[in-house]
Amino acid sequence: MSDTTDYKVPALNDGEVFRNELVIKKSRFIASVGHTKGVDEAEAFLNKIRREFPDARHNCHAFNAGRGNETAFIGCSDDGEPKGTAGRPMLNVLVHSGVGEITVVVTRYFGGILLGTGGLVRAYQDSVKEVLDKLPLKEPEDISELRFAAGISEIHLVEKLSVRYGAVITSRDFTDTGCNFRITVNVKRAQELKKELELLHGKYS
Repeated sequence: MSDTTDYKVPALNDGEVFRNELVIKKSRFIASVGHTKGVDEAEAFLNKIRREFPDARHNCHAFNAGRGNETAFIGCSDDGEPKGTAGRPMLNVLVHSGVGEITVVVTRYFGGILLGTGGLVRAYQDSVKEVLDKLPLKEPEDISELRFAAGISEIHLVEKLSVRYGAVITSRDFTDTGCNFRITVNVKRAQELKKELELLHGKYS
């Protein structure tokens, strides 16, 4: 069960996007934030923003899909910017912000003036800092984490049960015999989900 006092999460509804824009030397940096509970949701949010801004030169991103004080489910990408000038600087801001279950995508429209590598680092960092300063936050749900090893024939059943109980599969580790799942679920429904999973004859780690 999580400690709901040590970090915050975005106070956003499912599918909701919080946005802030900076203009630096005529380049537009549009920061979009989503509340993403797990790596799958982080990837889905990134794809959503890419579809919204398909003509942008760059859709750089960083996410911490887990607790705000942990780094088990983090990721980032420069998306074509010079290596180390976008994704990693964005992620550094995120992991020190105390905010979890979050994805930030910074969409850049080039304004014709080169910023240099140092300028790009500052621009992407500032984009994340400013949107976080304005972002509404809330306490995370009281959740439990389950780790479950499913056989090949049980994988789709685990996924269906997770949807039924409003749980989030935060990671999938596929093996020769099946898949090791990490699943987060509201603590009030954790025991019910655990009983259902036990009927599949998988194993808890």
